[in-house]
Amino acid sequence: MQYKGSENFRHNQPERIGVLVTNLGTPDAPTPSALRRYLAEFLSDPRVVELPRPLWWLILHGIILRIRPKRSAAAYAGIWQPEGSPLLIHTAKQAEGIQEALKKKYGQDVVVGFAMRYGNPSISRVLDEMQHQGVRKLVVLPLYPQYSASTSASTFDAVARDFSKRRWLPDLRFISHYPDYPPYIEAMARHIENHWADHGRNQKLVLSYHGVPLKYLTKGDPYHCECHKTSRLLAERLGLAKDDYITTFQSRFGKEEWLKPYTDETLQALPGKGVKSVDVFCPGFSSDCLETVEEIDEENREYFMEAGGEGFSYITALNATPGHIEALVQLIDENLKGWRLPDNRPETLADRQKLADEQKSAVYPGRNL
Repeated sequence: MQYKGSENFRHNQPERIGVLVTNLGTPDAPTPSALRRYLAEFLSDPRVVELPRPLWWLILHGIILRIRPKRSAAAYAGIWQPEGSPLLIHTAKQAEGIQEALKKKYGQDVVVGFAMRYGNPSISRVLDEMQHQGVRKLVVLPLYPQYSASTSASTFDAVARDFSKRRWLPDLRFISHYPDYPPYIEAMARHIENHWADHGRNQKLVLSYHGVPLKYLTKGDPYHCECHKTSRLLAERLGLAKDDYITTFQSRFGKEEWLKPYTDETLQALPGKGVKSVDVFCPGFSSDCLETVEEIDEENREYFMEAGGEGFSYITALNATPGHIEALVQLIDENLKGWRLPDNRPETLADRQKLADEQKSAVYPGRNL
């Protein structure tokens, strides 16, 4: 096997610490063909769908990829921006904000990149770019506050799979979750309070998380518990009583049972229980995307209002708001502790190259290495 190395490697290349921010992914365009490629990659991941591969291959290629791309493309077309999908736009801005903050503290010694677990920019492509930039220590931050094997672990799989093909591996720190991280809780609380100050507060706060199949919980996945922990800590910070908020789960797929209560069924039922106005916030989504903009703020808004609701307010994801960037930078900074910054002084780089040349000449005289 040929292991990948750095092109044009130099012993006097400056060394850096890298921060790789990742998110779930997005199609390249709101078209059926782009959705087919994206969904094929996403739904082929055994971390996402835990079914026997031959059976799932038949279902995926025989049914789902024949029907779903066209429907999903229409949904994406409704939220697509000139710069691309909302998820791509917000993740890029988050990476920019993190880079600016870290540059003020560490200068050029820390570089930040962002990648998508599925779609582009791919994890392998961005790791290539970082290796060419001299990254020798790497922090990976998947933007999933609550851990699930289908998200955080899948990202680790992709990083590890890429590393298995490389000649020179960086030191690695992987942030697998942060559901109770105080700056994250504080950033959400302030974001919600700002929304209430500008738009008023409705009767109940619905905290909607992306769903996963119930069997993942019974097999030991901590996602369900971490979602409820985040909700509890956020509610405590906001001073809410138990009846003031509810935790729900959205975006289920297929016929098997997923984590309950379901967001859509909950919103349809609330008006009949006397709850005529709601605020909806999605703590597990670091960036607005199809599941928040289209599913929550359009589909579920309609469900609630048609069931007799009178007021529905979607509170945007944290996106690249200053409070969110500050919380993520603090989290990254804590995970950089103990790592010495590279010594990239000109005299050090020159000495490094000189020593390498002397060693080569001594061991391989007359050879240009």
